[in-house]
Amino acid sequence: MSSDACSWGSLCLHAHLLNNLAQLGYQQPTPIQIQAIPAILAKRDMLAGAQTGTGKTAAFALPILHRLMSQPFDKGAFRAIGALVLVPTRELALQVQQSFVNYAQDTDIRIGVAYGGVSIAAQVEVFNAGIDVLIATPGRLLDHLGQGVLTLNQLQTLVFDEADRMLDMGFMDEIQAILKQVPANRQTLLFSATLDDRIFNLSKSLLREPQCIEVAKRNTTASQVEQRLYAIDSDRKVEFVCHLVRTLNWQPVLIFSRTKQGVDRLVQQLNQQHIATQAFHGDLSQGAREQVLQAFKAGKIQVLVATDVAARGLDIAELNYVINFELPFIAEDYIHRIGRTGRAGNAGLAVTLFSPEDALLLEEVETVLDKRLAQQWYPGFEPDLDKLPPEPRRHSKAAQKQRAKRRAHGGRK
Repeated sequence: MSSDACSWGSLCLHAHLLNNLAQLGYQQPTPIQIQAIPAILAKRDMLAGAQTGTGKTAAFALPILHRLMSQPFDKGAFRAIGALVLVPTRELALQVQQSFVNYAQDTDIRIGVAYGGVSIAAQVEVFNAGIDVLIATPGRLLDHLGQGVLTLNQLQTLVFDEADRMLDMGFMDEIQAILKQVPANRQTLLFSATLDDRIFNLSKSLLREPQCIEVAKRNTTASQVEQRLYAIDSDRKVEFVCHLVRTLNWQPVLIFSRTKQGVDRLVQQLNQQHIATQAFHGDLSQGAREQVLQAFKAGKIQVLVATDVAARGLDIAELNYVINFELPFIAEDYIHRIGRTGRAGNAGLAVTLFSPEDALLLEEVETVLDKRLAQQWYPGFEPDLDKLPPEPRRHSKAAQKQRAKRRAHGGRK
């Protein structure tokens, strides 16, 4: 069924969900929703790959809510958790929880969330009242399970959201511990922005005769995001950012830096230039991170500078500009960084500031994208050719061999 011929009504969802979607302004389902929702309603296991910003949260949340709304239960009785969504970061946990709450508004379904960095007692109080759906990071979920606060013995659906990021962050041991406490007879859904051999190997141990959905070529960026790569001297990057933000009045702008120290340094430099800027990284408390995000979304902050902890889980509808102050150490993170703009079909611009010392990192990004990123010079900020070191052999035999290996395996080894 093509997206042009498909409406929300054709997906056989509960009438109350359809009404909520209309109130939220959801006009037409996206390709991942069109393919995933009927399969999930049919209780199929699933391996799904989709670009960030394509609506995959709704693709699993809506059929889960439909099933719960279709099941009679005693409103006063203890609620057994019917669906568990595992996510890699606190930000993504809050984002997914809010989506469930929005879709389930004016229903009796209770949504819980569990993540670290905040009081565990407040979460326990919510769980004691009973919940139907839980969104959790693996570590905090194990804390609750270890204390006997939660039980997963009646779980019907287990969702892994951003599964590739969970593997990147080393959550495999926690995942294995959680799997020991969930029923073998369950529906399992594996969603990932990138599909590679690690994800396929994980899927073999989790899924039973799954339906595989891949709505775009692996490791591709959203078509609405324009990518520009500017060659610039390292000591002029801050000056260039100030030009883009102040002179061209770019706002709001999300800037990525590789390290927390780099983030803090850039925030200080931009604030000294009277550009309202805040930091977002793992050293901030959860409360501080939430306050910063709310201020950024409300337009009180013109620039947010973040580490790659923000590359997943940030959903800012009107984010027009992303700047890579440096290229990431993990090439796939480039896709997730620039995927913060151009969401839900909107246009976006992603600018990368390239210095010669990042040539090998650029090659890694191009390998993942399977295309070259053309270097540009910005008028007035052209690199000083006298400072340039000898150009490295960007496409050596070793690099070509690694590129071929990546293509063969569909991603990073």
